[in-house]
Amino acid sequence: MAVVSQGIRPATALISANAVDSKRFHFASSKSTSVRFIESLILIVAVEARGIVCLVRSDGKSNARVRKPHLHSHISNAVTTKNDDKTASKPGHELLLFEALREGLEEEMDRDPNVCVMGEDVGHYGGSYKVTRGLADKFGDLRVLDTPIAENSFTGMAIGAAMTGLRPVVEGMNMGFLLLAFNQISNNCGMLHYTSGGQFKIPIVIRGPGGVGRQLGAEHSQRLESYFQSIPGIQMVACSTPYNAKGLMKAAIRSENPVILFEHVLLYNLKERIPDEEYVLNLEEAEIVRQGGDVTILTYSRMRYHVMQAVKMVVNDGYDPEVIDIRSLKPFDLYRIGNSVKKTHKVLIVEECMRTGGIGASLTAAINENFNDYLDAPIVCLSSQDVPTPYAATLEDLTVVQPSQIVSAVKMLCR
Repeated sequence: MAVVSQGIRPATALISANAVDSKRFHFASSKSTSVRFIESLILIVAVEARGIVCLVRSDGKSNARVRKPHLHSHISNAVTTKNDDKTASKPGHELLLFEALREGLEEEMDRDPNVCVMGEDVGHYGGSYKVTRGLADKFGDLRVLDTPIAENSFTGMAIGAAMTGLRPVVEGMNMGFLLLAFNQISNNCGMLHYTSGGQFKIPIVIRGPGGVGRQLGAEHSQRLESYFQSIPGIQMVACSTPYNAKGLMKAAIRSENPVILFEHVLLYNLKERIPDEEYVLNLEEAEIVRQGGDVTILTYSRMRYHVMQAVKMVVNDGYDPEVIDIRSLKPFDLYRIGNSVKKTHKVLIVEECMRTGGIGASLTAAINENFNDYLDAPIVCLSSQDVPTPYAATLEDLTVVQPSQIVSAVKMLCR
């Protein structure tokens, strides 16, 4: 896949050209991955925290670490699906979504010794949602690196490692915590390929749980897709099933572009049968979940399941909606979306992101710009309320789109 080419804006690189000899970024391929990883740690990582510049050393010394409380321990009441006889008879093996993510990651680490993982408690603890469980025992502490509680530092370090030819996978314990690394993701991860004149590629994956959970409070229930979508040079995908979670993970790791993989905290326990043979999905391709002719419903992540609940009700009333899981949040798959719009002439967008400046707003603009002549009605966008997510369960539900709202919107569009 070609490297994303978007507008370039001047930016000051984290790593000064005078401070680091560019020749040191190219290590001999004959060296072991462990040696290459240690050498990559020698890179100076500038951390804009109170103006202090931190040095990442290779002598094994580090500051004492305080473990974060695991507020996001495994959620047992996540969205689930019923297994029917047809599913049980299909070839393959059943996995929960978090297990599918781990299987995809493990396969890529087996395939490519340059793939490594870093983040808080990703090592022997196995990650807060157990996506990296068992990987430290199999691949060692250098390829599955536990980091201090400093998102800007280890994200910057991962970007430096990617510049040397490694393929780091950064786990944010919660996507909200990665706001602390927004400078590294924006000014470096998305721009270094361009500001270096193409000398460096940044094949990095940044992933972690996000979205509205169940009474996790405002700071742990953020919809951050809209924060990252405006960064030039970044690709974004959102998984919604174990099948596409594994396929998107593998594709993101193999991509030459920096990719942000959004996982929803309430989908980790979703179970599905996936193929035994290897497969890799297209990072820029939407999935047609249901064929229909009356209205195009565009959604992603957890809202896919709210939409399908609503679809059961509207189908009983004689409506025939087409459902598309857009999956690729940047760039949009305008080919599949456009073909559907040309068929149905009506569009309903259902998202968990905020209404103001959210994914739905960008998608609405793209459809109006490219397919306005095919629309028979204004695009309807159902989004979360522009408020911090309340802790109380009843208020929390009021901030997020519910199936009944989707039913009403479909009937209104199809009148």
